Amino acid sequence: MRHKLTQHDIDKMKEEIEHRKVVVRKELLEHVKEARAHGDLSENFEYHAAKKEKNRNESRIRYLERMIRTSEVVDDHAAADQVGVNKTVTLYFEEDDEEDVFSFVTTVLVDSMKNRVSIESPLGKALMGHHIGDRVYIEVNPQYGYYVEIRDIKPFEDDVPLNKY
Repeated sequence: MRHKLTQHDIDKMKEEIEHRKVVVRKELLEHVKEARAHGDLSENFEYHAAKKEKNRNESRIRYLERMIRTSEVVDDHAAADQVGVNKTVTLYFEEDDEEDVFSFVTTVLVDSMKNRVSIESPLGKALMGHHIGDRVYIEVNPQYGYYVEIRDIKPFEDDVPLNKY
């Protein structure tokens, strides 16, 4: 599966890669050198922990580089009053008589605890391109679905760095 990313997502990933290569890599190599100087490596916990952290950093760099290489860049040409990538949308759920707010983002920024929903999710796919005031049917499966009304659309406020570990 190719991840769909915005150019902004890719730029943030490149910044993280650069930071990890220039700053973090140097620090971790220094930690490994210091731990190695403490003597017997077979019983040196500090050395093994430093090596593990160094390997984690290198793994993260490879992961981000691979994601950039294999991603599909998506542009959001949605109008200000239209659901699209990096928009925060207030929805009214008719069945529950409740409102809730969701941000529609690319797969790397998904966070269900903060109501960040992928544009690839059923909800995201159903709402893309709709406007304020539209009533949209969200199909869960062939036997069940529900209606939502789009009440408000705002730009998404990106406050999360991509490096989640």
